[in-house]
Amino acid sequence: SDTSGQDKRELVFKEDLQEYAQVTKVLGNGRMEVQCFDKENKKRLGHIRGAMRKKVWINLGDYVLVSLREFQDQKCDIVQKYSDEEVSNLRKAEQLPEKSANAGDAQQEEEDDDLVEFDLDIDEL
Repeated sequence: SDTSGQDKRELVFKEDLQEYAQVTKVLGNGRMEVQCFDKENKKRLGHIRGAMRKKVWINLGDYVLVSLREFQDQKCDIVQKYSDEEVSNLRKAEQLPEKSANAGDAQQEEEDDDLVEFDLDIDEL
């Protein structure tokens, strides 16, 4: 048996009613806006499943596997987070597009919010 990959879990491919997605906004409370890689490239409200919330930290730009809801197309459940290595393996298997939606831009916006601008009145100096 091959023991070299013991610390690696098996790569999980999407199944029926599942889709690959990328996190575009972190909304707090276990909710995120995700861009799904389905035919419409649809944005949905992703909800982190209970068991995962305690264990896995999901950030902006992360690739995830979501479980779609048959009766609520706007919502989905985040069931798995992919590591960078898994993402590149999914790309090699042509499961994911080469370059994704503009998560880089979203990241930038996020960071700019931390800049505090001080309005200094020159006369007071």
